Amino acid sequence: MKCQFVSVLATLIALSLALWPIPSEYKSGETVLWIPQTVKFNYLSSPIVDAAINRARRRLFEDKFSPWKFQTHNSPFEPSNSIKTLINDIHITDSPDNSGNATTLLAGQVDESYSLNITEAGEVQITAATTNGILHALETFTQLFYTHPSTLDVYTPSAPISIKDKPKFAHRGLNLDLARSWYPKAAILRTIDALAWNKLNRLHLHATDSQAWPLEIPALPDLAKKGAYNPSLSYSPEALADIQEYGRERGVEVIVEIDMPGHTASVALSSPELIAAYNIQPNWSMYTAQPPSGQLKLNSPAVYKFLEKLWADLLPRISPYSSYLHTGGDELNTNVYNLDETVGTNSSTILRPLLQKFVDFNHEKIRAEKLTPIVWEDMLLKWNLTLGKEVVVQTWTSHQAVRKTVAKGHKVLVGNQNYWYLDCGKGQWLDFKPGIAPKFFPFEDWCSPTKNWRVMYSYNPLHGIPENLTNLVLGGEVHLWSEQTDEINLDNMIWPRASAVGEVLWSGAQDASGKYRNQLEASRRLGEMRERMVRRGIRAGPVQMIFCTQQEGHCAM
Repeated sequence: MKCQFVSVLATLIALSLALWPIPSEYKSGETVLWIPQTVKFNYLSSPIVDAAINRARRRLFEDKFSPWKFQTHNSPFEPSNSIKTLINDIHITDSPDNSGNATTLLAGQVDESYSLNITEAGEVQITAATTNGILHALETFTQLFYTHPSTLDVYTPSAPISIKDKPKFAHRGLNLDLARSWYPKAAILRTIDALAWNKLNRLHLHATDSQAWPLEIPALPDLAKKGAYNPSLSYSPEALADIQEYGRERGVEVIVEIDMPGHTASVALSSPELIAAYNIQPNWSMYTAQPPSGQLKLNSPAVYKFLEKLWADLLPRISPYSSYLHTGGDELNTNVYNLDETVGTNSSTILRPLLQKFVDFNHEKIRAEKLTPIVWEDMLLKWNLTLGKEVVVQTWTSHQAVRKTVAKGHKVLVGNQNYWYLDCGKGQWLDFKPGIAPKFFPFEDWCSPTKNWRVMYSYNPLHGIPENLTNLVLGGEVHLWSEQTDEINLDNMIWPRASAVGEVLWSGAQDASGKYRNQLEASRRLGEMRERMVRRGIRAGPVQMIFCTQQEGHCAM
């Protein structure tokens, strides 16, 4: 038996152990083990773990993934199956204190670590403190196996295997914009599956915006009835609960964002008296970053009555599934308030205390439901509002924004637009009149170029953060704004680029020696992960052409 030790200190991973994201540490060998469909998973009954075991079983025997694309062209690589050592039992152990899936705990309060050991004799032991750790271990376990193309038997070529694994960051997410485009529930559920496979554990739903309000609020029925693009393109309370529960069962916390007081023009379609400067044309750019213009009035009693109804309806539907409610707060346009009869000025001196009152009101409602508020960085860094110490600040502009946020003592989520914006590089979605079109040629969008997976993989969330403040960086999110994305191209827009972010947030951008992770080494593992996702129904784009994956090192510079 030949065995090698590999840890995060290593620069290259064994070709037979192409796990994504890379574990904290592992050992692997070269003994082939086979797993029959009669394999038994031994675990004291738990609905979430039982369902995860059933999914793992399907992945093992229905994916039928053979890694031929990652072997030298026309070379024999399949192991002989004349003599088989079988894995007949898989033993799963958790802590006696495990109370089940923990999506209603704050980031950092859930132990997601696990260990996975497979002996040469085919004995398998999974150990984790929590259900979340078990879910991660089962995903790792499925990635160890391939299907023999001739017999369709399932094997791992890498025993004995010993893995100890835990995440670098507690918050590892995707922000999905549901307002600019509407996505069917099935597409969102499919995205949750892929998040879990990549050990991403947050789905941030940017649920409303100026263009549309698709989230149904029964206490305010006209909000979605009139505010959605079409009455059929909305999310009922039952649909939202289905999405939340689906995530909970897979260790993915669903966090809802109601962006305000900006990005609220769609409210005018049902309650025009609440919105100032609605859909100013043609000079919309004076009042908004994107049409239509319109923001909640800042000094209107009617707005506060609206908020009372909104939170009384929505918050009790959030708290069983999440610890957080995101109140947005980005890109507030001050010119709007020149046209707000309750304010009548764009002076920041006047607007700031009104905005402070507005945010305080919302956050008090959120705290009363035992939820923690999240805001965009603008509320802290541009408006210098006083926020509760528990409030999480989501940054999106720069490294500097992260540093400024932690310097003020706030927990922070990263998601730099120059690295982790999935929508960039598709060109302008605006139309240009003939007289000015040449001025905008070649019609690049505001955040071009495309952020490819290598760019996303190179970003370090801790860049420039003092050592004594790194504990305030909870993690981050990769963002998909939906101006040019819908259900047809959703998978390809997210995957496999978001997988690269998943490894950064699970494993860290740097190894234990402080070196940035090797793209040459990551490329093959990411390619394998993409193939597994495709086998599981995700239409993810390729990492490289097959020539490169079959001729290792021939496509490098």
